[in-house]
Parts: sequence; structure tokens; C-alpha cells
Amino acid sequence: MHTRKLGQGLEVSAIGLGAMGMSQSYGPNPGDRDDMIGVLRYAVEKGVTFIDTAEVYGPYVNEELVGEAIAPIRDDVVVATKFGWNIRDGKMQGTDSRPEQIKRVADASLRRLGVETLDLFYQHRVDPNVPIEEVAGAVGELVAAGKVKHFGLSEAGAETIRRAHRVHPVTAVQSEYSLWTRDPEPEVLPVCAELGIGFVPFSPLGKGFLTGTVDQRSTFGEGDIRRTIPRFAEENRRANEALIEQVRLLAAERNSTPGQVALAWLLAQQPWVVPIPGTRRRERIDENAGSTAVTLSADDIAEPDTLTTRVRVAGNRYNDAGMAMVGL
Repeated sequence: MHTRKLGQGLEVSAIGLGAMGMSQSYGPNPGDRDDMIGVLRYAVEKGVTFIDTAEVYGPYVNEELVGEAIAPIRDDVVVATKFGWNIRDGKMQGTDSRPEQIKRVADASLRRLGVETLDLFYQHRVDPNVPIEEVAGAVGELVAAGKVKHFGLSEAGAETIRRAHRVHPVTAVQSEYSLWTRDPEPEVLPVCAELGIGFVPFSPLGKGFLTGTVDQRSTFGEGDIRRTIPRFAEENRRANEALIEQVRLLAAERNSTPGQVALAWLLAQQPWVVPIPGTRRRERIDENAGSTAVTLSADDIAEPDTLTTRVRVAGNRYNDAGMAMVGL
């Protein structure tokens, strides 16, 4: 797999791996921890060098899982983790990006991951109670101390990105971005281009919808985050079928899968865009890696653009509480 550069020259594989689903959010967690470690190591064997985790995934257990998986291959991977939540009794109790909290989280993440330095340290959500300048300054101190290499932001608005970057260089911005979530395009992507910041789309496959395996008949089990997301309500899935049908057509013409086309579309947007699809399965690692070989013409790229403009995607990508925390 070829590599790409985020901001500050950070080089990673063109397709990364989001590890969250190995510990939460998509129904019952896998019973075999060794199998998930095997999947993580298999991804690296296939050329994936960029792994995404966070203290809140679990919480904590996802970092421990990733840490164990990468122990023998530490030099081969770039690991991103995140701070910014107030976690009490295993549950999120709002945001907390006070400088002293950021430093506590960094030390705990270093310990759980078993590494000497955090390659990329994102603020998971903007904390409205802490000026972003203080956040960037705190991470800058961690960089100076050798505990962190790169600073990132997740789901931040354009002006927040600018303000943070003035204090300490932002290497990457992570936000949801896909064929059915185009929110970053008007403001965030142009700011990233202007400031030389990489962009990391999470949920690049629309939490499974863009793989073509989810339709209005699908059901979601206990613990599956999609049960709480308006976009996955049955009537909205039915309305959004027009988009996935177009993706299926493009995939059939290229002897590829809908998921590969969705990832290839993202890769075609900018050379500094690096999607991080999540999975628990080796065959999906292979499929996602194969998206780098899918070539889309200018017309192929424009067709979904036109379709999503004409057929508005039905349903928000988060519930009301979640939507209130993005773009700040």
C-alpha cells in the first residue's frame, strides 16, 4: 500500500484502521481478544501503518488492546489516540480539556499503549469551557517533553482549527466524512488545505451503509450505536437507498465492491486525506486495502457529487446531543 503525508510531514498508510469497533459501539464485543490482536497485526502485514484508538473506547480497554497488538511491531506503526472527555465510573460525563487533565490522560495513554511517545494526540471534541489556545499550549508542552509527537483535532470547526494552529501546529483534523456525510467540505477542508493539515475521515463507509450490506430491513442489536442515530431509522435508510444504488453501479463497472468505491472516492478528494475504516474481520482489511487500486474517472467522482446534491441524505449523523458537539 502506498503512503500519504498528513501535516508536519507525518507519513502514514493511505488507508488506516479505526480500532473502536473492536471494543464498543457495534453490538456485542468479540469474545476472543487474541483474535482482535490478530486482526490488528494482520492489518499491519497488509501495509496498514496507521491505527486509531482513544481512551474513551471501552473506556480504556481499546488502548490496552492496541498496545498489546503493536508491542512487537511498534516501529512499524503510527498510533493515534485522543483526550477530552470527563470519564467517571466508566461513562462519559461531558468534556474536559483542562491542561492538567490533558497531561494526565497523556500519561495514562502512554502506559496503556506501552509506548514512550504518542504519535498523534487528538482533542476528541472541542471543550467549550477551555479556550483552544490553552489546549494547544498544553499539547505543545507534551511535545516539548517528548511525550507526544503530533497534535490533532476531532470534529472541530474551521475557526477553532485556525486558532489552535497559531499556538501549536495541527498535524491532522479527524471528522466524519464520506459520500453521505459531506459536512467538512465547505469550510474545514479548505482550512486544512490552506494550513497544510492532513484530514482523517472516520466512518468513511457510513457506519456500514456504504458497503451495501445495510438496508431498510436490517436490524441492529443491543449495544449497536446505529440504534441511536437518526440516519439509520428505517424510513431514512429507505430514502438513502438511491445513493448506495449509484455506488453499487460504479462498483460493478470496476469489478470492485461498494465499500472500495466509497473509499476510493475519498482518496480521490485530496492527497492528504487518509480514511480510517474500522473492522473486526481480516477479509474487510483486504477489501479496504484494495480500494487503493480502484481508479475513478473525473465523471465517476462527479456522479455521486451530483447525486448527493440532488437527493438530500435523510437523517442526521448523530442524535441531537451528538450534533451539538461538532463544528465548534
